[in-house]
Amino acid sequence: MTGQETTVIGKISYTNSWPVYHGFDCASLGFPARMLSEVPSELNRGMQEGTIHIGALSSFAYAEASDRLLLLPDLSVSAEGPVGSILLFTRGPLESAPLNTVAVTRTSATSVNLLKILMHYALGRSPAYRTAEPDLTAMMASADACLLIGDHAIRADWDRSGFTVTDLGQLWKDFTGCSMTFAVWAVSRSAAASRPERLAAVSDAFRTSKRRNLEDLSGVVQAACAAVGGVADYWYSYFRHLCYDFGERQQEGLNLYFRYAHELGLLPKRVKMELWRDNLLTRVKE
Repeated sequence: MTGQETTVIGKISYTNSWPVYHGFDCASLGFPARMLSEVPSELNRGMQEGTIHIGALSSFAYAEASDRLLLLPDLSVSAEGPVGSILLFTRGPLESAPLNTVAVTRTSATSVNLLKILMHYALGRSPAYRTAEPDLTAMMASADACLLIGDHAIRADWDRSGFTVTDLGQLWKDFTGCSMTFAVWAVSRSAAASRPERLAAVSDAFRTSKRRNLEDLSGVVQAACAAVGGVADYWYSYFRHLCYDFGERQQEGLNLYFRYAHELGLLPKRVKMELWRDNLLTRVKE
């Protein structure tokens, strides 16, 4: 690797990751780096293909490529209960609502597969799933229920249009008692081998950014109000209900999610998570 090669950093465009990224300046790293902001599906592809060297991706996408990726410690988008932006809309209470067909978006496999796990294990339902553009009215016109995530879910929740809204983070908590991790930060194994000092610097910068923004959420909240809408009180509550750590509690919940996904045939093999810090590997306890 030459000194001029650019390190590509992946950024989830959804607001739930902003406390890690807000104010993050690639120019301060001291080596060529650029930020690529995309929806999870695009970042997942870049991380899996190695065109993105470090950054966020959905938990399920990490699982699919865990043989090529290593997790960063201390960083995730998790929830110990309601997440506020992964929402199932139904006509009436979930327990009694018709669920023959569920419309889902194609932007995050983690949430879609979480829904499939909860439908099977928690609710004993087996709906057909169809992908659709993230539009509440259009999705509900041709399905019994729909799943929206990210900023689309937040905006739809503000409107609701008479539908019942179920938060999948809360449903997972009620069913398992565990935390749920929706996104993780990872490095490609090849990049970790070829540019460990750079990736360690980016990882440290992520943690510093997270700590600074969680100590003072005002900048993140202001940015969310400007970009998505809503009032400051909503966004303060939203960000404070999320967890951005990746400790034993989050790892336990994610391991359970991966186990269920494997049992349902959503993942072809069991996932063995490995953490990377400054070129040291640690196997996560199962």
